[in-house]
Amino acid sequence: MTSSKNKNIIQIPCFVDMHCHLRDPGQTHKEDIASGTASAVAGGFGIVACMPNTLPPLDNAEIIGQVILKAKEVGKCKVYPIGAITIGQEGKELTDFVALKKAGVVALSDDGRPVMDDAIMRQALIKAKEVGLLIISHCEDMRFVNGGVVNEGVNSAKAGLKGISRQAEDVMTARDVALATELDSPLHIAHVSTRGSVDIIRQAKAKGAKVTCETCPQYFSATDKEIVSRNPNAKINPPLRTDDDVTAIIEGIVDGTIDVIATDHAPHSKDEKDKGIETAPFGSVGFETAFSVAYTHLVDKGYITLTKLSQLMSHNPVKILGLTDKLELITVDTKTKYKVDAQKFVGRSKNSVFDGWTLKGKVIST
Repeated sequence: MTSSKNKNIIQIPCFVDMHCHLRDPGQTHKEDIASGTASAVAGGFGIVACMPNTLPPLDNAEIIGQVILKAKEVGKCKVYPIGAITIGQEGKELTDFVALKKAGVVALSDDGRPVMDDAIMRQALIKAKEVGLLIISHCEDMRFVNGGVVNEGVNSAKAGLKGISRQAEDVMTARDVALATELDSPLHIAHVSTRGSVDIIRQAKAKGAKVTCETCPQYFSATDKEIVSRNPNAKINPPLRTDDDVTAIIEGIVDGTIDVIATDHAPHSKDEKDKGIETAPFGSVGFETAFSVAYTHLVDKGYITLTKLSQLMSHNPVKILGLTDKLELITVDTKTKYKVDAQKFVGRSKNSVFDGWTLKGKVIST
């Protein structure tokens, strides 16, 4: 980490996003590898790992090869695919982990949906350990979702929206952590958003479990107050939670329970989000605001240092994914304040929960 004569202009390692959605193949009206990686670079990311919930899903060696080839041809940064745990992401039959690893995946996940069957998830953890691949779990027990669209609580009632119980996340986090602990298998928990999940993971780590986890900028900066106005860009999965959950996420970042800040960059078209919060798809774009939100709400408020933020956004994801890439330097300005204008994003979709927010700290060059 180096600084210029202007102490606010600093060079730090490029960011590594171990959880994003590039929508390629099959949903390129939302994003594709070219537009998605251009957006990533604009946000300071030099390496991204894309989730498999594309159309068709990334569940076989052939389609993995296509993604890698296209990323080499049109990508603006390095792209690593994450393969599906189950065929078609249907949660019924495991994919060929060996073939997927040979094809170039760096981890396995059914992100976008959980592996509901306990036996299938246990089998996946055993097989992944054998072949040397990390399982990234989308912890959401669908029995507690039941058609909900936002966090269940006071603000869902104010908005007149059906809520999702926090138990949906906590119960599945507990199950997967228990399985990983029993099997002594590596496990990474995606997009942690509740105090309950933070507590479960903290306790497991204290007992020596090989569990790591990530959170995303929205979960330490925004709450479900954002949904009172029925803003469809505030419809995210997992949902925005409460002030207490935000506090718990920050505590988990500070004490090392949370290892990584990922974006869960989830682009959707304007037409899709304009359907309204009840029927619009879940998700917010995240590449181009991730550093600014993290700097504003973590570093500038004194919770962590910029060095710690670099660990969370650069070094730790590299270590967890087992990458060997050199992290090139990017330049950031830690003083500049600006108002987010999603219409100026480089990415194809503009569905940002942070649109209109004033943030401090900006990526100057990647």
